[in-house]
Amino acid sequence: MAADAVRLAEAVEYCGAGTIEFIYDLDRGTYHFLEMNTRIQVEHPVTEAVTDVDLVAEQIRVGAGLPLSLESSTLRQNGHAIECRVNAEDPLNGFQPCPGVLRDWRPPSGKGIRVDTHCYPGYRVPPYYDSLLAKVIVHADSRLTAIEAMEAALREFVIEGVATTVPFQLAVMRDEDFRAGNVTTAWVEQEFMERWYNSKTHERRITQ
Repeated sequence: MAADAVRLAEAVEYCGAGTIEFIYDLDRGTYHFLEMNTRIQVEHPVTEAVTDVDLVAEQIRVGAGLPLSLESSTLRQNGHAIECRVNAEDPLNGFQPCPGVLRDWRPPSGKGIRVDTHCYPGYRVPPYYDSLLAKVIVHADSRLTAIEAMEAALREFVIEGVATTVPFQLAVMRDEDFRAGNVTTAWVEQEFMERWYNSKTHERRITQ
């Protein structure tokens, strides 16, 4: 898949940062080209974590007409990385945006944890733009340890004043299907959301 991405970029003589996406057909055991985003992607920290390459710095070099500071033949992937986009949205209400003021804001920290954010205590989340508050990225030796690290990081994340997607993401990290990799592009809508919504509704009934 990676080799096909390189061949596609070479075929159009593309120069710059870009992300080529494929979709995998479970029934046929084949993958197909989906799209190419000709820019730095919001998920770029995942690639940076597993390759130890500053993609933004490399893109600036290319934009300035300079060569890359590395050779593709020297790139090595190390471990596994996961990114969660923390949004000011209510996942139990159709992911409805939740603007407001952040009364408290304490991101997680520690080895293997990266948080990209513009927020701070007292920040007013506006209703006019994308609801993204932060990106939480974890890097660990394996997928399972990365999932466990992400769960710990999300538990540590303190956000008060607006509803966020953190409870939803925590539930995903704990879900056995997700941990086993038994998910598809339709898994959230067709399987996970109803199961999770029913469990949260049951919790509310118990606590009332």
